[in-house]
Amino acid sequence: MPWLKLLHIASLVIWCGSLLYLPALLSYSLQLRKDAGFAQGSPPMPRFFYISVATPAALIAIFSGTLLFLFHGLLGGWLVLKLGAVVAMVAAHGSCGWLILRLEMGIYKGVKIASIVALLLALAGIISVLGFVLAKPLDWS
Repeated sequence: MPWLKLLHIASLVIWCGSLLYLPALLSYSLQLRKDAGFAQGSPPMPRFFYISVATPAALIAIFSGTLLFLFHGLLGGWLVLKLGAVVAMVAAHGSCGWLILRLEMGIYKGVKIASIVALLLALAGIISVLGFVLAKPLDWS
């Protein structure tokens, strides 16, 4: 199953990078909207990146992680904590999607603050997942 672990780690790296990049992209799009005067909504880049990069990486990471869990039969307190951290990452992911919709509808109030909150939530989840993975017992191959 090394290929499954590789798939999980690679998709997780892409997803984590996306979660760190999306709030910056949203802030840039908000500023671009104000400066360039787009007639309707925001530039299409945030939606494109969210749909074509971030969401597939998230789905692959979650699916491959679930398969690793099922194949190895891992249970432990660290896994429950890790899944809680993944929930924080999923919440940050969903928040970014919600902010993209707000930008597209022309609702700009609070987008900058909410994107900072999404970034902090993503950082908390990413750092927690990394900590729990590094602290887990090494009794499985």
